[in-house]
Amino acid sequence: MAEPGIEQGAYGEQPAPAHAPEAPVRPEPLGVTVAPTGNADVDAAMDRLADADDLPTQSHIEVYEDVHRGLRDALAALDENRS
Repeated sequence: MAEPGIEQGAYGEQPAPAHAPEAPVRPEPLGVTVAPTGNADVDAAMDRLADADDLPTQSHIEVYEDVHRGLRDALAALDENRS
């Protein structure tokens, strides 16, 4: 039995919605610019952050972890050079 205000098709199936659901809205890049630091390793890691702009949200963690690893390695290299 159909709900009030909803008509059923010839074989009892529900009709398709009058309009298709909208596609998910993709986030827009923030457009944040980062000034070069002069350290090639740090600059490469910061440039990698821009890759997140083209990825779905669930893939951002991979980029963030990669950037974190690069920054941690760059910091460790600075500590090694002081010794």
